[in-house]
Amino acid sequence: MPQSMEFPRRSVLAAAAALIAVPRLAFGATSRISLTGVLKQGGMVLGRCEAGASVTFEGKPIRVSADGGFGFGFPYNQKTASSLVAHFADGSEEQRQITPQLRDYDIQRLTGLPEAYVSPPPDILERIQRESARFRQARARDTDASWYAEGFDWPAMGIISSVYGSQRILNGEARAPHLAVDIAAPTGTPIHAPADGIVSLIDDQYLNGLFTILDHGHGVSTNYVHQSRQLVKQGDRVSRGQMIGEIGQTGRATGPNLHWGMTWFQIALDPSLSTPTAKPDKA
Repeated sequence: MPQSMEFPRRSVLAAAAALIAVPRLAFGATSRISLTGVLKQGGMVLGRCEAGASVTFEGKPIRVSADGGFGFGFPYNQKTASSLVAHFADGSEEQRQITPQLRDYDIQRLTGLPEAYVSPPPDILERIQRESARFRQARARDTDASWYAEGFDWPAMGIISSVYGSQRILNGEARAPHLAVDIAAPTGTPIHAPADGIVSLIDDQYLNGLFTILDHGHGVSTNYVHQSRQLVKQGDRVSRGQMIGEIGQTGRATGPNLHWGMTWFQIALDPSLSTPTAKPDKA
């Protein structure tokens, strides 16, 4: 049976303490950069440096909050080191080369699917491309909120039916890796906001069905796909634990489930790595 779940408002201090409990990055005592989070493919890292510093990641500037906080993430398949450079107000800088830990991913085989699900016709492909553009635009937001740094609760009760990084073989054809976590549950099961955020997109799409994207600041977003009902509107400010929708089977889904994704801009991350709360059972 699934474990019981609660959706309490979590203080920044409590969430930060929980994140420290997971594998973290460790550097010398003289470093002026502190990094916590998960050093793995698909992981999100939380950073902090001196107030007034600027930071580049892979040669591109990233947002730093007034108190020196910032974040970044690793793609699911990254094997090489990334360059992180902090430029301080006194004119000095500090550079780190960070290589994520490699992961083993599951392979899933699904057969008997309608051919239109596996190879959509040209008119449907055009629709998918238009809808994907809206998805990318919402994920490009870079706001100054820092809710992403407070940790994320699991958004729904259910059974984990598919994990991040698993590759699906549909009717014998290999597909792109599944870069989210699926939680299977009956239609109508509540979906709660895992952290504070702003609703950046509400849509109804061919692949995703009814879905919602929440912006948590600094380019970090979470998305909620295949909903049966959407209970918030675009532009709404939502609070941790607030009910934002219900699990369903809209779009391209083989059963009622919540496809829960997390992104840092266009990089799909594993939300389960940033959730200190108890996770649902796995199928």
